[in-house]
This record gives sequence, structure tokens and C-alpha cells, in this order.
Amino acid sequence: MLVLGINGNFSPAETDLVPSMSELFFHDAAASLVRDGELVAAVEEERLNRVKKTTKFPSTAIRECLALAGATVDDVDAVGYYFPEDHLDLVLNHVYTEHPRVPLRFSRELIKQRLREDLGWELPDDKLVYVPHHEAHAYSSYLHSGADEALVVIFDGRGEDNSGTVYHARGAHLEKLHDYPVEKSLGGLYLNATFLLGYGFGDEYKVMGLAPSGDPSTYREVFSGLHALRDKGEYDLIGNTKVPNLVTPALVAAGFRPRRKDEPFSQAHRDFAAALQEATEKIALHVLGHWAEVTGLRTLAFGGGVAHNSTLNGRILKAGLFDEVFIHPASHDAGAGEGAAYAAAAALGVLERPSARLVSAALGPDLGTDEQVAARLADWSPVVEVTPLVDPVETAAKLLADGEVLGWAHGRSEFGPRALGHRSIIADARPAENQTRINAMVKKRESFRPFAPVVTAEAARDWFDLSGALGHHEFMSFVVPVLPARRAELGAVTHVDGSARVQVVTPESGERFHRLVARFGELTGTPVLLNTSFNNNAEPIAQSLDDVLTSFLTTGLDGLVVEGFLVRARPEQDLGALVPRLRPVTRLAVRTAPAPGSAAAGEPVHEVSLEYDHGPVTATTAQAHALLSRVDGVTTLAELVGGAPSEELTRELRRLWQGRFVELIPALG
Repeated sequence: MLVLGINGNFSPAETDLVPSMSELFFHDAAASLVRDGELVAAVEEERLNRVKKTTKFPSTAIRECLALAGATVDDVDAVGYYFPEDHLDLVLNHVYTEHPRVPLRFSRELIKQRLREDLGWELPDDKLVYVPHHEAHAYSSYLHSGADEALVVIFDGRGEDNSGTVYHARGAHLEKLHDYPVEKSLGGLYLNATFLLGYGFGDEYKVMGLAPSGDPSTYREVFSGLHALRDKGEYDLIGNTKVPNLVTPALVAAGFRPRRKDEPFSQAHRDFAAALQEATEKIALHVLGHWAEVTGLRTLAFGGGVAHNSTLNGRILKAGLFDEVFIHPASHDAGAGEGAAYAAAAALGVLERPSARLVSAALGPDLGTDEQVAARLADWSPVVEVTPLVDPVETAAKLLADGEVLGWAHGRSEFGPRALGHRSIIADARPAENQTRINAMVKKRESFRPFAPVVTAEAARDWFDLSGALGHHEFMSFVVPVLPARRAELGAVTHVDGSARVQVVTPESGERFHRLVARFGELTGTPVLLNTSFNNNAEPIAQSLDDVLTSFLTTGLDGLVVEGFLVRARPEQDLGALVPRLRPVTRLAVRTAPAPGSAAAGEPVHEVSLEYDHGPVTATTAQAHALLSRVDGVTTLAELVGGAPSEELTRELRRLWQGRFVELIPALG
């Protein structure tokens, strides 16, 4: 039985279903493939179209999953979609009301249209199975836990009419125990508060990282007034009718000044983040405590977007409520898309359970064969130097011990928002300056943001406090204390409160990565590395070999170990040999700005933007703008300008490349 699970909306790659499509409209698009109960492939569309948290229909992800499984569309027995059909059509009806010129088409027609146009697939109606959103989350979280019986709790922004659901899972069956309505959304509470800190959707983890530097008592009383805990695991979020964001009026009344984007963080902002995190933990533990007591279940499978709050997850381990806790590596909506495959199989009466607990998230496409990797690296020779390696692990371990910061790319990509040793940036976890160094040279992000450590399973308890419930730490899902005696030694990965979001690697979860961390430990006495995602601040985690090279060349990394090769950037790079290419979402525009101090028209402003909700826009030079208007994705930069590009043009194209407004790739052979 081969079942495809999908999530995302119904927009094609080059446009949106309606103008100005919201980034919240069925985000985190992905495709997953389940064969006879085993998850054989899963990849988020963002890794392929390079738009963070993309809402586009996951046609490319479907194509990649089928290729990984050696299957065709004719082999697929059913397709699971992660929301009910009536709910989707109600949402679409609202969208069409706001956009009356858009043709009236509903979800079934739209899904079948995308499959037909993008994959040549005429999907029969009886193969399309819609499932409740939280049920999809629950199947994904529970079935991969390896447990035969568990309490399953889902918390997110919203499902259909709910934001939380509790299940008692036995065997392959889910029994719903309780729903929490949308107006009690913990995900919504956290997101609304995130906006007040100058961040947006998808930035909640940044607020979580800010919280340990604040004092929750400053705004504890305000947050206490925003919620009330009730008997039997109930709670209220106390909103208002004047302002939809329930957080804003109370905080403004308390004298809190919201942060604007790019402003520095005040101590009040830090205190606000701390109080928000404390309130979220208080409510979640209240719910979990009740249902643990009522059911007597000692194993928890926790899912939904809120389950990516790794600080909360660490608190759950220490709360004494459970003996074992499992968090899916893709607990957000991409995981719900995967769960829709299992839920569809259950609805058809053919559900088979996975044979074992999920220990590896390496479920996406790989980088190609050794021959393909070597050939493509050769194409990049105008800008990189490549050295074949006898032992990539030994080479990388020695370079890391010598203080280098490396890109590390190997095998199949990870499913979910964490880099777990297949698309990672790695460094020595000991020097505290590595934390600020990598934040500045690679991520271009706030200096307070912590990095995660990876440690071998054999040494994990010598460095981190893993007491409490058994947490499965392969997926970097829990924040735990660094042992006090080790905090000074792990200066690059120990957060201000002495904690770390630890990854424990085993030969089963990542054989090559385990060998690397172990060998680094042999060389240095510290079997711990800093591990962060292989990307800069403008893109999702790298997927393909070209993505890996692009990210490497537009950051300050010292080197790159990709499969069996060491890659260095050439001191003098010939960008003229590369081909400029506009992305499908790249748009060029010229506007006339008013002259300073006058109503008269001023000089033209040349702009490059990425067309999606909250997509970035930047001004550029007239020369670069004129060049980009002529690119065809085939002609090299040198051919376009008739010789070597000027220093000014090269500098501007490199800036646009670093911001992912354009691509620069080798010419195809």
C-alpha cells in the first residue's frame, strides 16, 4: 500500500491562488510517502523552491518523494490531505469573497488541477482522502513514537474549530478525549506576542531564545490576567472585542513599548519574552498534568507547532508527569501532511504501523552519486577549489579541532526545521567566541541567539542533565541543563541560563555524523560540536548541491566538506563565468520617488523583490537592474556584459545573491 500525504495550498509555483496570498494560508507545504506503514520519503517544498515556510502546492516535493521511492503516480493507492474538505471549501469561499474576480474553484478541483498540470496525474476522486487536521498531527506523532499506547496531545495555532486536541492512542487506534477551541490557542497567543517583539510568523523560536535573558516577574501579573486555569485541565485565554490581538491592550496598559523590526532589544522586551514563555509553560503543563492523571498514561506523544517549543519540552521532561516523551522532528504542519498519509490509510481500513520508533529524519533527496557530485563540483571550479578526501570524517575532525567553521553536507536531507548532521554548519563547541562569530559571519542574526550542541550518545550524560522522563534527543527537541561543571567548557553552545537544545547522535540516527563527533572527541577530549542549519538568514536549509555551494560561497565559512570532497573558496573568484538567473518569484520594478523636500518627482528607484507575502524588497543600481532585465538563465555574466564585469557590478550582484534575490550558477554542460 503506497499512500501520499500532502499539505500546503493550491497555488502554482509562479503565482498565487489570489493576489497577496497570506503567509498563514496553509503554510509549510510538504509531501510524504508511506509504503506499507513505513515512511520512505518526506520533504518540504521550501527546500526545493527556496521560499521559507512556503504555501505553494508541493508538486516538486511530490515528484522528489516518488523518485526516492522508485514509484510513479500510478503506483499511489491513496492521497491524504491534512484538512477536511468542507473546512477547506469554507475557507476558500471566504477568500473568494475578498477577491471576487478570482474564478470560483474549490479544493477538490484545485488539488486535481495541480496534479494534472504539474505531474500529468489524473487523480480519481476515490483516491483523495481528506482528514481532520489534528488527527493528521496525532497519527504522525504517535505512530513514530514506537509506543503501543500513549497520551497524544496536539497544540498549534488552529485546526478546524480547535487549537488543541487530546487523544488516547492504543495500537493503531486514536480515541479523542477532548478538544480545546480556537479562542484558547496557545500557538495563537505565542504568535501574537511574537509580533510585539518586531518578529513575524515563523519567528516564535527566536522569542524562545530571547526569553532566558529576561525576568518573567516584570510582566507576570499582566500575563496572569490574560489566562485563567480551570478544573479538569481547562483554561481560558481572556481576550477582548476591540483589538483581536489579546496581548496588545494589556501590555500597552502596563507601559510596554512594542519593538519595531531592526530596533535593539530593551530589557523590557527580554522580560516580556520571559513572561510569555513562563505563561505558555504554565498553561501547557496544567493541561498535560490533568490528562496524565485522568488516563494514567506515562508515555506522551506531543505534536503540533507548539511542540517545537523546545524549552517547554524540556520542562515536560522534568515535570514528573511521564516516563517517556516523543516529539516528531516535523511537528509543524509539514508533519501533519505526513500524518495525513497514515490517517488516510486508517480511513480506508488499511493502516499499518511503522516497525520501529523513528530515529532519523534523513528522509529527503540526496546530493547525487559520487560521480554526479564530482562532476557538479567541477562545474563550480571558477569560484572554488576541490580536493578529494580519503577519509572525510578524519579531515573534518582535524579542521574543526584547529578552529575552522565548516559546512557539512552528506546524504539525504532532514525532514523538519532542524539540521541534524546532513545539512549542517559545524564548529568547535568550546570557544565562547564561536557563538558570536557564527552569528555574525554566517547567520547575520541577533547575537543573543543560541546554537545547539551535538554529542555522542555514549558521552551525553557526562555533559548534559538528561534526568527526568526519557526524552528521545535525536531531533534536537528538548532544552536541558548543561551540567554546571561543563558550562565554561561548552562556551559556544551554553545559553545564558545554563541550558542547551541538545542533539544526541547515535550510529542509527546518523552513522557518519556520529563518527565525526566521536573522532573530534578523541582529538580534543570533548565529544561535542556546535551544530546549526546550513543556510544564511535569507533562505531555508540547503537541499541540493547547488544550494550547498551557494550558501557556502555567500557566507564566511572556512571550508566545506561535502560527501567525499573538501571545498575551499578561491581567493580570486571569477563570477563572470557563472550564469545569473532570476528566481520564479523575483520581480523587477522601477518607481519614481518624490524629490527630497518637494512634491516634484525625483530620481527613479530601481528595485528587486521576491513576490510572496512579506517577501523582501531592495533597491539596486541602475546598472544591475538593466543587467537583470536581460538575463535568460543560460548566458554567463561575462557574456551579458561583454567581458569581465566591473568591480561595482560584481559587488552589487554578490549582495543580491547573498540575499537570494537572484541566483548565480555554473553554466550547464
